[in-house]
Formats: sequence, C-alpha cells, structure tokens
Amino acid sequence: MSQETRIAVFRPDDERLAEAVDLLESLGADPIADPMLAVEPTGATPREDTDYTVLTSKTGVELAADAGWRPSDSGAVCAIGDRTARALREAGYEVDLIPEEFSSAGLVHALESEVAGSRVEVARSDHGSSVLTDGLNDAGAYVHETVLYRLIRPPESGVSAERAAAGELEGALFTSSLTVEHFLAAAAERGLREEAITGLSTAVVGAIGGPTRETAERAGVDVDVVPDAASFEELACDVVERAAPSYRG
Repeated sequence: MSQETRIAVFRPDDERLAEAVDLLESLGADPIADPMLAVEPTGATPREDTDYTVLTSKTGVELAADAGWRPSDSGAVCAIGDRTARALREAGYEVDLIPEEFSSAGLVHALESEVAGSRVEVARSDHGSSVLTDGLNDAGAYVHETVLYRLIRPPESGVSAERAAAGELEGALFTSSLTVEHFLAAAAERGLREEAITGLSTAVVGAIGGPTRETAERAGVDVDVVPDAASFEELACDVVERAAPSYRG
C-alpha cells in the first residue's frame, strides 16, 4: 500500500493515540494524528454506598483509583468493555460483570432483570449516553451519576480538518459522537466546515457505532463503514481496506 493512504485518527493524546498510530502504520497507512479529546478531571469520586457501580472507561477507573475510591463490600462492579475491566483489575478491583455487547444498551440488557430497587452508581464523563441511565431507571433502579471528568477539545486540534478541506485525506476514524462534533468545531473555527465535509465525501469515513454514525450523518458527513464490533482495531482495518482495496494483510 502506498504511504499516501492518509487516515485521520482522533483519539486522546495518550497510549490510545500511540496504539492507533502503530496499528495504522502496521496496515501500511499514513496516520494523520489529530487528538479531538482531552480529559479535564472534575475531582469527584464515585459513591461507595451502592449495590452496583458502573465504570465506562479506563480514564474513569484511573481517576477513581487515584481518588482512593473503594466499592461497597457487598456491591458489584460493572465494566463496559474489556479495556475498562482490565484497568479495574490492574488497579486492584474485582470485576463482577462485563456485558456481552460493549455498550450502554448492552449493560442495560445485562442488568435490567436484577436491579429493581437497587442503588446503581454510574461514574463516567460528562458526555455519557442517556441510554444507560434511562435504561437502568426504567428497570426500577435508583440511579446516581457522578461526572468524573469532562471531555474537551484540545485548542491545537484541527489539522485533519485542514487536510480534509484540501482533499488530502483518504480515510477518517470517528470513535464517538464527540469526535465528530469536535472535528466540525475545529473546521468551523478555521472557516472550513463545509469544505471539510465536502472533503470527507471523497474519503472513507468510519464510525465506531450507530450513535456516532447518526451524529455524523445529521451533520452532513456520509459514513461508509460501521464495524460489526465496537472495536477501534476493527474500525481501522475496515476503513483501511476500503480506502486501499489492494491491501490484503
């Protein structure tokens, strides 16, 4: 594959971005790293007097652990996804439940038959989906949400919007609705929103799931790829394959 297969990636500027760049390079693509998310801790700590505690991200686990959070002795700890579960175990916590489907809806489905009358703590970012809290409430749980951190757009973000506007992207990897919104905000800040959307129309645009796809399409961004699993690796592989069909691994 030519190194001119330029794929924009928007992951936070930590090991997630480094891993994404390594993966894209291993696939023969040319990563355009443009972090669209940065973490701003709130200083809050998850409640400890609950029957269930839900953690939705590695970042949330790390912040809770740094604050000295300890779950109730009789409470269950739930993780959305293997990455969050791994972070919990590395921090010394036991993991009682990981849903088969790594999503808010998947966790609701896993818990809805057993949480009626229970106290459920949801500890996450300020951009968590209402699907989780509404679904648990509808199942009869008493839900409390703690915002552990805010997700903000780094002020230096936007190189990918410039490249898209110039027709210099072959692919883009959107991993959340917020990455879509921040990409478009960075483009608008440069006076390039419509040009960037037009540029993406000639690229292979990937979205990690249905909600992200819906956000993009509502904004006028056509989505070409939604992987079967909500996995960054699968998203990247599918987009690279579509952007450069000669790649066969």
